Amino acid sequence: MVDSNTTDTTAAAALLAAVADPIRLQLLHALIGQPRCVCDLQPEPAIPGNLLSYHLKVLREAGLIEGTRRGRWIDYSLTDGALERLHAALPDPAMVARQLTVVR
Repeated sequence: MVDSNTTDTTAAAALLAAVADPIRLQLLHALIGQPRCVCDLQPEPAIPGNLLSYHLKVLREAGLIEGTRRGRWIDYSLTDGALERLHAALPDPAMVARQLTVVR
């Protein structure tokens, strides 16, 4: 039987893995505060369109971004609570400090 703590840790690790790539992290930063057309999301340095699509797919599958079709273009935006879920996936500094105190 898998306990909920293991499930939570696995989900947090999957979420953090989705943003553990410099291109995907750059894409998230570009989407903070406003939706952007895929045509405006080319990271620096530029990457081929198929690679950009792959990175957007990883972020979509992680539930961090969503796309809305507008004619032949897709506008991407952060999902509601995306940044809060990422923050919650990180270790709580107070809990880590307590654990380190107990170990010593």
